[in-house]
Amino acid sequence: MSTKYFHGVRVQEESTALLGAVTGTAGMQVVIGTAPVNLAEDPEAAVNIPVLCSSMEEAGKKLGYSEDFETYTLCQSMYASFVLFGAAPVVFINVLDPAKHKKDNEEKEYGIVNRQVKVDDLTGIIRNSVVVKKEETVLEKEKDYVLSFDDTGHLIITLISDATAEAEKLKVSSASVDASKVTDADIIGGYDVLTGSESGLEVIRQVYPRTGIPAALILAPGWSHKKEIAAVMMAKCEGVNGVFSAECLLDLDTGAASRYTEVPQFKEENGYQDPHAIVLWPMARVGGKRLYYSAVYGAMVAYMDATNDDVPSLYPSNRMAKVDAAVLQDGTEIYMDREQANTLNGAGIVTLVNEGGWRAWGNNTSVYPDVTDTKDRWIACRRMFTWMGNSLIRTYHEKVDSPANFRLIESICDSENIRLNSYVAAGKLAGGRIEYNEDENNVENILTGQVIFHLYMAAFTPAEDIVFVLKFDPELLTAALTGGEA
Repeated sequence: MSTKYFHGVRVQEESTALLGAVTGTAGMQVVIGTAPVNLAEDPEAAVNIPVLCSSMEEAGKKLGYSEDFETYTLCQSMYASFVLFGAAPVVFINVLDPAKHKKDNEEKEYGIVNRQVKVDDLTGIIRNSVVVKKEETVLEKEKDYVLSFDDTGHLIITLISDATAEAEKLKVSSASVDASKVTDADIIGGYDVLTGSESGLEVIRQVYPRTGIPAALILAPGWSHKKEIAAVMMAKCEGVNGVFSAECLLDLDTGAASRYTEVPQFKEENGYQDPHAIVLWPMARVGGKRLYYSAVYGAMVAYMDATNDDVPSLYPSNRMAKVDAAVLQDGTEIYMDREQANTLNGAGIVTLVNEGGWRAWGNNTSVYPDVTDTKDRWIACRRMFTWMGNSLIRTYHEKVDSPANFRLIESICDSENIRLNSYVAAGKLAGGRIEYNEDENNVENILTGQVIFHLYMAAFTPAEDIVFVLKFDPELLTAALTGGEA
């Protein structure tokens, strides 16, 4: 029986709950860059390893989080994906190595307040580098003190032993991660023949074996505006794990091309051209935070796919980007009208326009206007072909090594035609069918173990140019003047 009796009106308050993320894999982002791994629970487990995260909390635990977006570039995608759009999961590849990219901090004396020392003049401190002294006596971690970080990334030393009860000051020395030592070569990465280890963009190979999900969008906010890195990202879009494909999101350098008239030529001269590449200009600002456009666009696309039955059939253009402004690297705001933005679209560049709010604007991949093949030019068409190819590989992997008989052929054709018809009925494809053609499967092919199917599909093109023809009809005027009907 309750010990309290209530009569009247009462209120109770509960903590605010964050919106749950929508999940999907059709637009799974693989983001390469730097994170404040000194704040992670296990920093060594977050270096050149694909880290799958489904929430900001999980990302903070596994990689650390800071709103110093310029220094810690992965945090741009954490913020855009988990806060702005609520899209998950995301794979992060951090190249900032505390064992390599670090600097030593001189020993300094700090005052004790309420049995705590706050090292508020340094950031990026690596836990296992911290040495705490009472005068010249080295104190023991977990016995004399424990370490933690506040919300701004500053180290907190909490004293827990009687040995420090009378101390007024402590001496602290440490080392900090130094993101300025991360180079383009760290992002590009490679394969070490001596250790067998992979780093940087080469780690993309591990995404599927570790997660069971192939990369859909490859991005590197804060890095892809460098042409050498962009070139490697474009090369990584095909033949992932020997079979998969992906799209990459590439930023253009707003410092080198600060006026919209300069952007098309800059794109062409620096080789930003690949059917799997989506080129973006300028940057974005959200709540005073400056983000590379690729971080915002990637999160927006992932969210859009997840809310479309996990099928990438929709065009990201004319979708709300959830940003406050389009800006250059130096913070200068950019306001383009439709005509200026269309100039960039005509050069295969996706931009931002402010029409009832800031919107993504542009439907062409980076190969346009040099390439006009429907499947390679239009963003959603290209992504549907990529996604369908990856889906076929994953769906029918279990059929590999089955006897090449009529039952196998019938099973694949029936199941795939049912699936394609469902996409057509749902409005995600204009049409599709799969066929087994005897002329493509001659005796020689069959004897070598090869079976060929031919899949025909048509993804929808965008209604990019909607035209209304206005014409003056004098008969309508005559009817109005005479009170009759036209």
